[in-house]
Amino acid sequence: MTSATARSLHATAEPDVSRRLLESSATLSYDPATEIDWAAPLPEGQYGLNPEWSTLYGTPLWDEMTEEQRVTLTRHEVCSIMSTGIWFEMILQQMILRDQYVKDPANPEFQFALTEIADECRHSIMFARICEKMGVPAYFPHRFIVEAARLFKSVAGGEVAYGGTLVAEEVLDVMQRDWMRGENVLDIVRTSSRIHVVEESRHMKFARQEIREHMAGVSTLRRRHSAALIAAAASVIVRSLVNHGVYRAAGLDTERAVAAAANNEHRKSMMRNACAGLMEFLSEAGLLTRSATAIYQRVDMI
Repeated sequence: MTSATARSLHATAEPDVSRRLLESSATLSYDPATEIDWAAPLPEGQYGLNPEWSTLYGTPLWDEMTEEQRVTLTRHEVCSIMSTGIWFEMILQQMILRDQYVKDPANPEFQFALTEIADECRHSIMFARICEKMGVPAYFPHRFIVEAARLFKSVAGGEVAYGGTLVAEEVLDVMQRDWMRGENVLDIVRTSSRIHVVEESRHMKFARQEIREHMAGVSTLRRRHSAALIAAAASVIVRSLVNHGVYRAAGLDTERAVAAAANNEHRKSMMRNACAGLMEFLSEAGLLTRSATAIYQRVDMI
């Protein structure tokens, strides 16, 4: 297949995919303001996320912790993940707006892009309210990462922008599919996870289609460059999910907890399993190069 033919096929497929996603959004979307019982008290013994997803689960330190410490830790961990999600969703919204700048408003792609931004705004408010409800402070990535992200969101475009978006969405999606079924997980987290899973599934389909479109007929040099940038963004996102401050909040020795989490083989296995589908797609799209694979291995995504 020639590059011209590939571009023609993608140009035809794109409006169809976006149109179907718009129809899905119109029939299956949620309003967190009414779907979640914000007035309900938080049961004392319920976790913020499935214990198996805690960074310390499966370590000797986890065995030493009291049940109260485990509950506190998981609540701070889920709020740290949500805070990171808000941070990246704000980056995502700016990249999508830049990508859709002065494009045809009648195009279904343009309309779904704005629909996705509206979804992300609701998700960010939902996450913010959950953290407030739990009484957990906002956790942010390291200052250097925050400043570097200003540059990334200003220059990243095409497959790099949508690739970084897909990474964040795919990893969180796998986690939340477990959280929404967790019988010992707070109902507020279970419900928000269900909302996020349903609506983010459309965002992931959109991101995948955009990546396919942008990758059609690209040069080898661009493919390698984009693969490395997406992997670098993925590494930053994964490393930023759980702030080290969560261990201090649970009354743990931060240095020891950070070391235990870094060497936690159970956690590494969970991350690799969570990223399996993502890696398969990146490989199909030509974005799993040798250098990119090395970066993913360093953060246990492959």
